[in-house]
Amino acid sequence: MGQGRLPAPLGLACCLLLLGGSGGLGSRGTLHGPWEEEQGPVAEGGPWGRARYEAVKKHLGAVGALSKQYWQYLACKVWQEDCKEEEEEKEEESSPRPGWSLPLVGQDYLEILSAWYCSFGKCCKTGDCRIVNNITGLEADLNGQLHGQHLVKEVVIRAVQGFLQSPRPQKALVLSFHGWSGTGKNFVARMVASHLYRDGLKSECVRVFISLFHFPHHNYVDSYKAQLKKQISETVQLCKQSLFIFDEAEKLHFGLLDAIKPFMAHSDEGHVDYRRSIFLFLSNLGGNTINEVALDFWRAGRAREEISMELLEQRLRLELLEPAENGYARSRLLKENLIDFFVPFLPLEYHHVKLCARDAFLARGLPYTEAALDEVASMMVFVPKEEKLFSAQGCKSVSQRINYFLP
Repeated sequence: MGQGRLPAPLGLACCLLLLGGSGGLGSRGTLHGPWEEEQGPVAEGGPWGRARYEAVKKHLGAVGALSKQYWQYLACKVWQEDCKEEEEEKEEESSPRPGWSLPLVGQDYLEILSAWYCSFGKCCKTGDCRIVNNITGLEADLNGQLHGQHLVKEVVIRAVQGFLQSPRPQKALVLSFHGWSGTGKNFVARMVASHLYRDGLKSECVRVFISLFHFPHHNYVDSYKAQLKKQISETVQLCKQSLFIFDEAEKLHFGLLDAIKPFMAHSDEGHVDYRRSIFLFLSNLGGNTINEVALDFWRAGRAREEISMELLEQRLRLELLEPAENGYARSRLLKENLIDFFVPFLPLEYHHVKLCARDAFLARGLPYTEAALDEVASMMVFVPKEEKLFSAQGCKSVSQRINYFLP
């Protein structure tokens, strides 16, 4: 019997449990089963009633149909990799197809049992039903809901899609998001999680770490290291394709960054393969450099969409390598080129803030006018002092500001 298959007696017991209903022998309360809705209330004259008796009798007959051939057919349907072709041919020659000769209710329960098995994550395209990898949806939402970030859309889709399509990636995918607060770093991280995993940020395949919340005291770095390495290792063992998000990454102690370096390197750590993992680092570092480039383009009369990834990534690397009190500069992540892409988030302009306000109204199902969008945008602070071009808070707090327009 192949790896991962339940022992035949245990599997058969599971079948009988499903076929017999959820109210087992000796259980108290109402006996629940799929026939209750069809039969209606229990007939008078006892706790079971005639209708209930006939229903149970019918389903016990279905249990009796679980012959040796039925079990073989079921095993082949659920664990196809262990099904020998010659055995199937032999069975087909000696008897009709087992499933067709069974009562209809038996076939129904076969489908129920198959669905039950698939709920453990063995029958999905990704091999794990917790993982959806909806790149099409991710691209659509980035294009429709992320404003003013042409570089982010391009880099994130290209990096994530290429990584997921690689049959054997050489290392984990590491993306570092940089930009001012409110430009969309957390928004994109949540979007990635929601389109790669069925339960989004709540998935057991996703872990989020906030520097000042999870690792507030540098005196306990050694303890944090052990805890962090343990949590990453346990998550990957639980879910091969895991996502780790580090918010406020610039405030991480360099010792923590170095401690997780092996998980992002080009080799396996022990007996666990971390090369299917994704690491996202979110940081305000580099925000001023990015804003200076955007301002220079505006002053030169050039569209912000002309800003290239090559220009910004080179400047970001130089700034992050400067000696400073940040974990990036002192860790080995940069020196050993473990970060695959530095993703720059540009500062948001007035019309971008209006789009964020529009989205906030729509998300609440509220009507809006252009005057209302202008009023929300005008509440924000814009810099530099002379040009008043970029929102100092990005789109952060926009959703709270529309509360002024509620009746």
